[in-house]
Amino acid sequence: MTRAVLGDNIHIVNINIVKAERLLAKTDHLGEFEQLALLAVMRLGDDAYGARIQEELDGTAEREASISAIYITLTRLEKKGMVRSWMGPPSDERGGKARRYFAVEPEGIAALNEARQRLLSMWDGLEADLEAAAGSAGSEGR
Repeated sequence: MTRAVLGDNIHIVNINIVKAERLLAKTDHLGEFEQLALLAVMRLGDDAYGARIQEELDGTAEREASISAIYITLTRLEKKGMVRSWMGPPSDERGGKARRYFAVEPEGIAALNEARQRLLSMWDGLEADLEAAAGSAGSEGR
């Protein structure tokens, strides 16, 4: 139970905060970095763990990201039900530590498809305008 103070009145609010947070989180649209993280996990398949995701983002998307930013994003996506994670076996090369692996859930794939469709809809019909603008911007420097 939560107490909410509104002016001089005290109201008792009985809500399930965790349920409300999940509901709000699932309605959020994916941000650019969330999309890139999900796509990197998909590209890596069974080899999707922190350092490899970081390499994939840097190499394929040309996006440098700290390992902590990656884990924070993936943890947020896991709370939204878009990825799942599990600990692999301990590794001698890591001093007996286990790696945390990630996989994209159906909710994550659906969110990526929705984000892609929204972007394609916004791009539709603008290709010629963007090419012309890029061409004129390139000629201004001459």
